[in-house]
Amino acid sequence: MDKLSSTKNYQFLIIFGKIVIKLCSVMNEKNIPKISIVTPSFNQANFLEATIKSVLSQEYPNLEYIIIDGGSTDGSLEIIKKYEDYLHFWCSEPDRGQYDGINKGFAHSTGEILSWINSDDMYYPWAFKTVSSIMSSLPEIEWLTTLYPGAWDYCGFCKGFRSIPGYSKEAFLDGAYLPWGRKAFGWIQQESTFWKRELWEKVDSHIRTEFSLAGDFDLWARFFLYADLYGISSPISGFRRQANSRNTKNYQQYISEAEKSLITMRNKLNWSPNTFRKLALQLSIKKIPKLRKWSESMYSYVGKKVLRKKLDSAQGFWEIEEYKFFY
Repeated sequence: MDKLSSTKNYQFLIIFGKIVIKLCSVMNEKNIPKISIVTPSFNQANFLEATIKSVLSQEYPNLEYIIIDGGSTDGSLEIIKKYEDYLHFWCSEPDRGQYDGINKGFAHSTGEILSWINSDDMYYPWAFKTVSSIMSSLPEIEWLTTLYPGAWDYCGFCKGFRSIPGYSKEAFLDGAYLPWGRKAFGWIQQESTFWKRELWEKVDSHIRTEFSLAGDFDLWARFFLYADLYGISSPISGFRRQANSRNTKNYQQYISEAEKSLITMRNKLNWSPNTFRKLALQLSIKKIPKLRKWSESMYSYVGKKVLRKKLDSAQGFWEIEEYKFFY
């Protein structure tokens, strides 16, 4: 074989090898569920790039990232354009508020798993891999969120994590996830909550825009009509504490909207409070050792969480555990 032929054969093998690698990559991506993430933004140039990086740095092979800007004038567009090659869709135009923008974003999505993250919050590096693995392994899970919601400070330093004992529809109806509630477990962290498209379609594929702040809470109420919420021990994302946060500045309005949504849900289900639970809480029965175990069913809720089994083995897997939790 002459030198020219040898060189051509070598070049052919390189090209053929690249094609094979690309095909294998495409086939592998098809086996991984597509995740669609929407980021609504308006004049958040101080934080927007950190949010974008927290999404793209996941290096998730089947990601569909969408940014909907409400017509910012603070330099946000320059940041978005910097990353536009990695975006499925983006636009910058006036809208009717945050939830209108989110709905617009999801209308451009095609993913099997959906979520949104606001333009000042950030994901932890393992978020998408964890959610994808769980939802692929356990198809009965239609939506999930973390039991350990995190927070960032203004400069992006991690503030730590809270602990939520569990999630259940019954606890939701009791008002146990009303933010800032006197007897609340804590709220369902929006940026850590992911759901399947099938569940999204059951609630008519939209967030109700009549709620200017508590559209997320109302969406959870509507989800609960169709599916249980599963908790996971892994932190997924963090909420950035900053003075101009809409919910922080207007928390009384948020509570008012959330309570209105909760009343609607209660009426749909013809709900009434559990008298025994209310009495048990008032009497603090759980603090009395001899009565605690005997009366547990009176004041406890039943939750479902996802646990990782065989942690020290390549054969590790996810498993659902049903358990009781209480105030």
